[in-house]
Amino acid sequence: MTDINIYRPYLARIEKIIDETPDTKTFRLVFVDDEIRNNFSFQAGQFAQYSVFGEGESTFCIASSPTNEGYVECTFKRVGRVTKALSALQKGDVIGFRGPYGNTFPVEEWHGKNLLFIAGGIGLAPVRCVILTALEQRENFEDVTILYGARTEEDLVYKYELEEWDKREDINLIRTIDNDDKAIMWRGEVGYVPDILRKSSPSSENTIAIICGPPIMIKLTLPVLEELGFTPETIFTTLENRMKCGFGKCGRCNIGKYFVCKDGPVFTLAEINKLPPEF
Repeated sequence: MTDINIYRPYLARIEKIIDETPDTKTFRLVFVDDEIRNNFSFQAGQFAQYSVFGEGESTFCIASSPTNEGYVECTFKRVGRVTKALSALQKGDVIGFRGPYGNTFPVEEWHGKNLLFIAGGIGLAPVRCVILTALEQRENFEDVTILYGARTEEDLVYKYELEEWDKREDINLIRTIDNDDKAIMWRGEVGYVPDILRKSSPSSENTIAIICGPPIMIKLTLPVLEELGFTPETIFTTLENRMKCGFGKCGRCNIGKYFVCKDGPVFTLAEINKLPPEF
């Protein structure tokens, strides 16, 4: 029997590049190997390792819907060595892909409930997969609210999808920016996500809240959710805590006895509250 090298990535070709913001891009990736492309599957919330050969790997969620056949998408911000190398690539270039890894959002358990998505900046990427999954099964959920904010209008990602969601009558989309000084005919709210959440006051009854974004945004938003009546068991988020290998071998992402790459990255607030103080 031939041993499988769990560290060896699949080869994936960049089929499409979308410039989301001046420093953020979305890649549409197609696996080079036909068998892998035809049989690959994942679930909402899982992540992968993306590599530029000679530069290293970076961890991002899989941002596309699990029902998309033949490709996956990832969105990343240019902040370090690997993401700078990724940003320099062109359509047709080949990168490495390892995954999928991690647990998932329990979307099927949310059937019959209201969904409240809260995201800030590039934090919309990890929940985009869940949003797309929910919209594909729209009949299984009650009210769907998306609250999304960024520093400026320019910093909003997935602007093309935001416009589509804004036109739908079965979605309540709330967009906000911190500062509208450079905005061009801005049609959304102006203010920080926690303040806009308090202003909109969505009902916590029979509602699941999914939140992702900068740590400070999450820190300031959680008390507002509690004010609105959300319990730790009904608040979900996804963590990226120094994940490297993807399957609990390197120990970089451990928090006490837990490994974010294996026990997460999806956690409820109730689960996070039980993690060691080092978190």
